[in-house]
Amino acid sequence: MTVYETLKICGSLIENLEKAGIRSSNYKYVGLFEDFREARERGEKVAYIVACLSSRYNVSERSVYEIVKRLGSGCKSVSAVSPE
Repeated sequence: MTVYETLKICGSLIENLEKAGIRSSNYKYVGLFEDFREARERGEKVAYIVACLSSRYNVSERSVYEIVKRLGSGCKSVSAVSPE
C-alpha cells in the first residue's frame, strides 16, 4: 500500500481529527493515559504515577503531565457538514 492509498482511505478521518484540535500522533499515548486514569482510580498519588509512567513509557515526567492534560481536555466542536 502506498502513502497515497493510505491517505485516500483515512484522509477524512485525519481531517476531522485536525478540525477537532487533535494531533494524529497522540494515538501512541492512549495506553499511558489509560494507565494514568486507572492508577488515579486506585487512589495513587499523581507524582508517583507520573514517575512510574515516565519510566515505563520512556518519556520525561514533564511530558507525562502534558500528555495527560492534552488527552484529558475537550475537543473542538466539529460540524457534520463542512462549508465549501
